[in-house]
Amino acid sequence: MFEPLRLMERSPRWFACTGTPVDCVYLGVHHALPAPPDLVVSGINRGANLSNDVLYSGTCAAAMEGALMGLPALAVSLYIDWERPPDTHNWSLAAEVAAKVARQIVQNGMPRRTMLNLNVPDGAQCKGIVPCPLGERVYDVAVDKRVDPRGRPYFWLGGKHRAFVGDHTDGNVVTQGYAALTPLTADWTDRAQLDAMKGWDLS
Repeated sequence: MFEPLRLMERSPRWFACTGTPVDCVYLGVHHALPAPPDLVVSGINRGANLSNDVLYSGTCAAAMEGALMGLPALAVSLYIDWERPPDTHNWSLAAEVAAKVARQIVQNGMPRRTMLNLNVPDGAQCKGIVPCPLGERVYDVAVDKRVDPRGRPYFWLGGKHRAFVGDHTDGNVVTQGYAALTPLTADWTDRAQLDAMKGWDLS
């Protein structure tokens, strides 16, 4: 919104953008492409976007941008071991699973303002694709305060993953060797709480 974006054509129909993943989708659909795409695919992200992580994810945000435009959309992430280097991850497996899901999206369609979030296990094989809800991901709290050479404080945030909560939810599905496929909607409204608030005294 407040800085210029640059769009560079690397090869025919292949572009790079200096902005966020959402900026890429916006520029691609509204400027770079001659017609709207059949499907918006965001990823493959190095690292999972599971449970409450989706609230912070640029990968999921880019897919949601496509859904808000009325386009079928899919976010794809690879659940990795961060101790391993990138060239050892099974990217081809993630691409194969994503292609299978993409074909189903194009064949069956998607509801308005809804996207799919796909997380693929990083291994020799995937046991299958399981539709499942979001769970809860629990992290240790970590705020590491340091001081730079000029005496100004700075911080590193983010603790280690502790656990996934919820049976048959996305995090536990992936750790069992299956790909987790979760539909996400742009409407975050908690309907039950909305009804409960009708009894509040808000005058």
